Amino acid sequence: MPEIPHQPLGEIVANWREPPFPAREVMHGRFCRLEPLDAAKHARSLFDAYALDLHGSGWTYLPYGPFEVFEDFRAWLEQQSSTRDPLFFAKVDPASGEAIGLASYLRISPSCGSIEVGHLHFSPKLQRTPAATEAMFLMMRHAFELGYRRYEWKCDSLNEASRKAALRLGLSFEGIFRQATVRKGRNRDTAWYATIDKEWPALRAAFEQWLSPSNFDEQGRQRVSLASLTQPILNPAVCA
Repeated sequence: MPEIPHQPLGEIVANWREPPFPAREVMHGRFCRLEPLDAAKHARSLFDAYALDLHGSGWTYLPYGPFEVFEDFRAWLEQQSSTRDPLFFAKVDPASGEAIGLASYLRISPSCGSIEVGHLHFSPKLQRTPAATEAMFLMMRHAFELGYRRYEWKCDSLNEASRKAALRLGLSFEGIFRQATVRKGRNRDTAWYATIDKEWPALRAAFEQWLSPSNFDEQGRQRVSLASLTQPILNPAVCA
C-alpha cells in the first residue's frame, strides 16, 4: 500500500509472525517454580497460605473471594484450572512443594502480539521475597521468548501496592481508564502499565543482575535494589 501524503504510518514490523499461545508447562527458577494450576494438587496449600492473611487484604482488589470455606475455594480453583485465557499458574516453593501464590496470563492476543499478567495473589509466605520477583521475571521472560511484543499489567488505580510493583518490575505507566468496570459493586478506574520487546533485553539484564547470588549478603538482604536497575528503563514519555 503506497503512503499517502500527510497521513503518517507506524513503523513496519519486519518478519512479524504471530507467537504461539502459551502452553500449560512448568517454569523453573532458583527461588520458585511455576506450575500450571491443578486444583487437586494446589488447593489445600494455597488455601492454608492465604489463611495467613488475617485481614484478607489480598482479596480486596480481586473480583472474587475471599473464600471462607475450603470446598468453595477448591471449586473456584477447579474452574480456573480448565481455562485457557486466563491461564493460571501456581507459585510453588521448591523446598516444601507448597503452592503459596497465584498468577495468570490473560487477554492473550497472538494476532496483536500482546499478553497480560494478572490475577496476582501472593500469600504472606510469598510477599516481599526473591521468589515473588523471580516468578514475575519467569512469566515475563517466557512471554517475550514466545515472541510477544507487548506485556501488560493492569490494576485498580487505588491499589498502590500493585502500582508500585509494576514500576519496580520495569513496566511503564500508560494512563488511567476511568470507570473501566464495576468490581464487587464498586467503581474501578484501571491503571495501565506495560513493557515492550524493545525494552526487554535491558529489563532481562536488570532482573538477572538482581537475582544473582552475588546481589544478596549472608543474611539474604539485597545489595542493589531492583527499582534502581529498572527505573532507567521506564519510558519517560508514557510515565510522565
